[in-house]
Amino acid sequence: MNVTSADGTIIGVDRSGEGPAVILVHGGFTDRSHPTWSAVAAALAPEYTVYNYDRRGRGGSGDTAPYSVDREIEDIEALIKDAGGSALLVGGSSGAALAALATAKGIGVNGLIMWEPPYIVGDFRPPLRTDLEAVLTDLVAQGRRGDAAELFMVEAAQVPADMVAQMRSQPFWGPQVEAVAHTLAYECAVLGPGNPLPTDLLASITVPTLVLTGGNSPAWMTEAGKAAAAAIPAAEHRVLADQIHDVSAEALAPAVAGFFATAISRS
Repeated sequence: MNVTSADGTIIGVDRSGEGPAVILVHGGFTDRSHPTWSAVAAALAPEYTVYNYDRRGRGGSGDTAPYSVDREIEDIEALIKDAGGSALLVGGSSGAALAALATAKGIGVNGLIMWEPPYIVGDFRPPLRTDLEAVLTDLVAQGRRGDAAELFMVEAAQVPADMVAQMRSQPFWGPQVEAVAHTLAYECAVLGPGNPLPTDLLASITVPTLVLTGGNSPAWMTEAGKAAAAAIPAAEHRVLADQIHDVSAEALAPAVAGFFATAISRS
């Protein structure tokens, strides 16, 4: 199905199940066809109405120019409206940061789960260049979509350069990676220059919140999760054992369902 956002942009979404609404907010390089998030949607559908949508600029969604983070929040708001006015949000990676922004906006979110929001706190990793959004935008404008994707992977996601070089020779690189390279600047806009922890914004979130990190993820991601949970008044932090940033649906779905069942019963 499709919903129409406030600026007229068509947002493609798979809606499944019955029950309280849950919206899955993806991170970089990901759309609703991603096997992990599709499996999470399927696992939640027996108890929830799940909206697994394509963020603007990817998959079945439009990409009305100029881009604005506020427009992405309006996309979520349009989904919440379709759901009847309230929903639970599950955000992964940069999608977790977007879900937090939407929650703080007060648009009908009544529960939030953040999977490894990539805020940078302390000295647990090198600082991220503050002009990354502009550089990515310029590379895409030059037609260097592969270079933009490589830069984002190496500098933002800390994927080893030799691994990215191998990825660029694989058949999936063009249709799956370069195809969404223009949206990588959007992720930078969502997080802000240098991916700082938005302490004041997080402090304004009052709904039940769970911040999850992986037991095998880099230390900087764990610290980011701890810091985010500490900044949100109604939040807790949990570690999913043996998981990395590319979390498995088998680990994530039960954590989501368990927390939301408790959050809904308390509300």
